[in-house]
Amino acid sequence: MLSTAPRLAVISAGVMGAAVAKRLTSFGCTVYTNLEGRSEATRKRAQDAGMIELSVNELVLKSDWILSILPPRDALSFAEKIQEVAARSALPSPRTFVDCNAVRTNVGFVDASIIGWPPKDDYNPTFYAIPLKGECVGVGDASALKMSHAGISKGTAGLYTTMVLAAHASSPATADALMRELQISQPILLDRLVNDVPPMIPKAYRWIREMEEIADFVGGSEGDVYRGIAKVYERVEKSIAGDQEDIETLMNFVEKAKK
Repeated sequence: MLSTAPRLAVISAGVMGAAVAKRLTSFGCTVYTNLEGRSEATRKRAQDAGMIELSVNELVLKSDWILSILPPRDALSFAEKIQEVAARSALPSPRTFVDCNAVRTNVGFVDASIIGWPPKDDYNPTFYAIPLKGECVGVGDASALKMSHAGISKGTAGLYTTMVLAAHASSPATADALMRELQISQPILLDRLVNDVPPMIPKAYRWIREMEEIADFVGGSEGDVYRGIAKVYERVEKSIAGDQEDIETLMNFVEKAKK
């Protein structure tokens, strides 16, 4: 039995990171984070989760585990920063860096991935880490699992978005006919569209880089499918910041499909 509760750092205090931290603090863990340059909303999430703010140097020194739960575009630079701090610090005990993204570092590296939504009530996402069970497992497999899962779950959301926007670009009547045909011939698929597209919209900016990583993971010309989906999410992001015409088209389609 441990004499003291584990001390962990969770970076960052986004929706997923803060929810994971809240679950950890509820079990008596001490959870640190770094909030430099973060918004008031993020600071509020961290406070509500019971996270303790420290500088990067301090959290490296004090944490037994460092969990990187970041948007893909920020993951590598953060890993390199932790590696730099650890290299110049006289650490009293080994630190373990848990990469829940798709990058690698040499700070007691654990390849991991999170599949699912942020913890809430009785629900918990699944953490996968090396070693996975089975033949020929190795470093990178947990990240490969996450990319394979996201390629299906987030890739299909991109496919739904692409075809709704394309149908509407032909004519609003085409989009209405598509919706009615899906109700008749593909009701389960339409239900997935209705459930998946609205929560995708505010996350599209995060999924651009993720689709590009999946494209590299798939490789070859087959990976171009995901480069195209990345462009779709880039279009959604621009619509949010711009005239919101595409957002209105998507949401109108979803609302009509619910009736």
